[in-house]
Amino acid sequence: MRIAISAESTIDLTKELLQQYDIHTTPFTVTLGEKSGLDGEITSEEIISYVSKTNQLPKTSAVNSFQYTEHFEKLLKDYDAVIHFSLSSEMSVACNNARLASEELENVYLVDSRSLSTGIALLAIYARKLATKGLSPEEIVAEVSKRIPNNQTSFVLSRLDFLYKGGRCNGLSYLASALLKIRPQIVVKDGKMGPKSKYVGKYDRCIVKYVNDTLETFNTPDLEEVFITYTTATPEEVLTVKKMLVERGFKNIHITTAGATITSHCGENCLGILYLNDGNELGVY
Repeated sequence: MRIAISAESTIDLTKELLQQYDIHTTPFTVTLGEKSGLDGEITSEEIISYVSKTNQLPKTSAVNSFQYTEHFEKLLKDYDAVIHFSLSSEMSVACNNARLASEELENVYLVDSRSLSTGIALLAIYARKLATKGLSPEEIVAEVSKRIPNNQTSFVLSRLDFLYKGGRCNGLSYLASALLKIRPQIVVKDGKMGPKSKYVGKYDRCIVKYVNDTLETFNTPDLEEVFITYTTATPEEVLTVKKMLVERGFKNIHITTAGATITSHCGENCLGILYLNDGNELGVY
């Protein structure tokens, strides 16, 4: 049985990884003033430049039900079934739109990832591995769903103005961050973004503290796959994080940049490590 694995562009995978794991995407729309384009066509650099010049945030639009229907019907011409992984329903209407479209079609299965960015990718890659083993769509959805609560998705920010302008943190927190150079850690829990730790000092040192704290707190990782995903970062910062993950024993360390949709909400100098924290459970693969 041929099974298509699908997601929105917010999965933030490179073209090479999408091809490697045979994952198909449908894009969000991003609007910069009078200019609109698809996530993937508009770059993170354009987002950051636009906000710097205009002091206005871009607008992002979720895929609508009609677009999902077209996407699913196209996949069903070449595949027997589709499993679609959607951006957390707590963050976007995309998941509900995908659900409405899937209910009108046969052999389309929806998974609310309860995550974002390459947190979604971790689930989609696992689904592809299960499909390769010959599991049915129903079995794949059931197995993937077990891992959703253990999806460690977090990141550290150098600044809060993007989240502040987007209404995702209050003014007092933003002011404190600006004055004290606080670098907040944001974690995804129960499908929502929320603050956890706060770091003070130079951003590169805060990244190291964030990675150490994350690995210490979420200390039973599945070492098979891990992502380093960022909006902007220096090569030195990325290399430092990669070395830390190699030392921890991770096997496949994927490095990706966030797309326009995620960058629109997180801004520049945002870096996260993402992995499934259920390595103490045997036989997940």
